[in-house]
Formats: sequence, structure tokens, C-alpha cells
Amino acid sequence: YREVIYNFILIMCGTGMRKSEASSLRWGDCSLQYGEDEKPFVILNVWGKKKRRQLVAGTNVWEYLERIKKMSKTTSKDDYVFSTHDGRKSATLYGRTIRNLLDECDLLYSSSGSRRSTYCFRHTFAVFALARGVDVYLLAEQMGTSVKMIEDHYGHASAVKNRDQILKGLR
Repeated sequence: YREVIYNFILIMCGTGMRKSEASSLRWGDCSLQYGEDEKPFVILNVWGKKKRRQLVAGTNVWEYLERIKKMSKTTSKDDYVFSTHDGRKSATLYGRTIRNLLDECDLLYSSSGSRRSTYCFRHTFAVFALARGVDVYLLAEQMGTSVKMIEDHYGHASAVKNRDQILKGLR
């Protein structure tokens, strides 16, 4: 379980998908594609908030998926990616184990006192993407949310990162 959960966390931090989208992800929803430039990337067809959408991810996510597949008892295209040790769909997406891990590392509560959960990996994805300079409109599309939501929750991350552009000509 620890290895699966480790790779699950890396996938969540590398895609920004919702917990409900991860829960319904099947092996047939995952594919390695090649762009016009011949560079590989991952496409995940996810289902969440009553609609289907596509996510893109780097090849590191493909490596994490492959690690899980090697450990899994269910790997046909209709089987769920995130399953239990006996091959059934994971109902909780390892929630208790992740909560215990966060607690053991003294990370269960944020500095503001709010309790962290699997959803925090989605936030990690957003903050890292903004720090890399990903456009807020593209990030909103990847995450299946609105630009307003990105700005409301993560505006602080992009302002500091882009300080040189924001302060251009003011020094």
C-alpha cells in the first residue's frame, strides 16, 4: 500500500485532478501520446463534476502509473487505476493512510489550523504550476475550474513569482 500511495500522491501533485476524478480513473483512460515535436506526454480522460475532460501531464506521471500497474492485480482497460490490495476500486482513495502519514509528519494541519486531506495535493499542483509561470487560463482549464477560483485561492503565489513583471519600470 505504501508504494501505491506514494505514487498516488505523486500523480495527484502532477495532474491537479480532483479526488472524485482519481477515484473513477481506469487504465483505459490513461495514454502516452507524442506531440508534433515528438516529445511524449500523458493524457488522462477523467470524469468528475458530472462531465468528462482531458488532463495532460508529463511523462513522470506515466512512470508513476506504470509503477502502480506493476503492483496491481487489476490492469485491464476497464479496471480502476487506484484499487485495494485485492483489486477492488478504492472507495476512500487511501484517505486514512494519507491522514496518518500527514499526522505522523506533523502536516495534518496547516499554519492557519485547517485540516489537510487528499485535496491538498490538488493545491500543491496549482501552486507549483503558477510558480513555473503557467498561464492562469490554462491552469484553470487543466484543473476544471474557473479563472476566478484560481485567482481567489492562488493569487498570492503568482504575484510574488511574477514580481519582476508586475514591478517593471517602478524601481
